[in-house]
Amino acid sequence: MSRSPGRTAPALDLTPAPAAAPLRRMVAAQASFELRGMLRNGEQLLLTMVIPVLLLVLFSTTALLDLGPGARVDFLTPGVLALAVMSTAFTGQAIATGFERRYGALKRLGATPLPRGGLIAAKTLAVLAVELVQTALICAVALALGWSPHGGIGGALAVVVLVLAGTAAFSGFGLLMAGTLRAEATLAAANLVYLLLLVLGGVVFPLDRFPAGVAAVLERLPIAALSEGLRDVLRQGAALPVGALATLLVWAVAGLVLAALFFKWE
Repeated sequence: MSRSPGRTAPALDLTPAPAAAPLRRMVAAQASFELRGMLRNGEQLLLTMVIPVLLLVLFSTTALLDLGPGARVDFLTPGVLALAVMSTAFTGQAIATGFERRYGALKRLGATPLPRGGLIAAKTLAVLAVELVQTALICAVALALGWSPHGGIGGALAVVVLVLAGTAAFSGFGLLMAGTLRAEATLAAANLVYLLLLVLGGVVFPLDRFPAGVAAVLERLPIAALSEGLRDVLRQGAALPVGALATLLVWAVAGLVLAALFFKWE
């Protein structure tokens, strides 16, 4: 092909132009990585999927505990949903983040373009994705056991609000524990808290079975607020329980502020 006289081919610019990917893409990639890690971890799957479902089936089909009037599964399902949120947002996240901190993974991530806020957002998205799977699984099992939820569309929205507030509350204290304790101490403390709140948080044992003074204190725990709030909506068909939501928001603000102040990334 002939070239017109006086015209030259444009120069090909091969100058490197390194740049970070857009924040949204970095957060999505990190969230996908976090999610795959959570789903591959056998201990986390035991905490997040297996134990809540086993508790639901065991106590719904046997009379080991006096759960009061009404169908046993109607009382248990909201509490087990709250337990699933705690197991993912608090226990699982605290243990995983604690060992990431111990092995220097967080320090290495600090050298990448992903900001700390982006890392927290990615972890939050991964937690929410696991909670979505947990909710679908638990609800499917509960419906097979005869669960009859109430509340309709308004109730479903109230459940979403309560779960998000509970996730924020548990995440804050999970990150606080992971960022201030050694990994081994985090593992022991997170599992101990899980067991204590399982027994004392109104998950499978009604709080009104405790002495009045003890019950009044236990009601202020985030797991109890989430359990009772979900129970009001799904069992009684009530509107969004403002008291339970306020309790969860107070815990969320306290946990997230303390985590931001005292979390040690190295």
